[in-house]
Amino acid sequence: MAKISISRLLTRAENQFSLGKYNDALTTYGLLLKADATHRVAKIGVYLCDIGLDNSDEAQALFDYYQIIKGEERDAEEVMENLIATLDSSKSQLSEILTPIEDKIEYQDGIRYEDFLKFVEQRGDFNKAFEDVMFSTKVILKGKEEYVLFITELISQGQHKLAEHFLDSMTNTFGKDQDIYKLYHKLKEQ
Repeated sequence: MAKISISRLLTRAENQFSLGKYNDALTTYGLLLKADATHRVAKIGVYLCDIGLDNSDEAQALFDYYQIIKGEERDAEEVMENLIATLDSSKSQLSEILTPIEDKIEYQDGIRYEDFLKFVEQRGDFNKAFEDVMFSTKVILKGKEEYVLFITELISQGQHKLAEHFLDSMTNTFGKDQDIYKLYHKLKEQ
């Protein structure tokens, strides 16, 4: 690719980015990288487009900063690469910190179904374990699969009234789901 064409592609990509057309800019930066896989400006552009797809304001602020330091810094690309590496590292560390906190917040008023199953195994009796948990906390069911397993276990353990109560309270959530109808049918057979 001729030098002029790389320059034109770079100008096009930057214009697309400025207009918030991140997918288009990403494609154009990709063409630049196809022509020169080591093109530092295109690599920075790709990263900024990726940010722009999630958070336009943040991406535009970083892009504006990059445009400013291009005229002021000797190696603006190195400054941006370091900034990008720092942002990646910070986001990764923040994610590691927040994930356990989110789990703790989500489950502070109850226990996950998988933890409840471990408790049942330790206790050796579903009914006793369920009674212990029922009076001190609640079982948090994530998704239909856990819900179906839980109701099935309630039915098989003879907790018919409770199973019916759970089914009735969740029919609006699952609509006309066949697995839920099967549970009602299984309950009526008991």
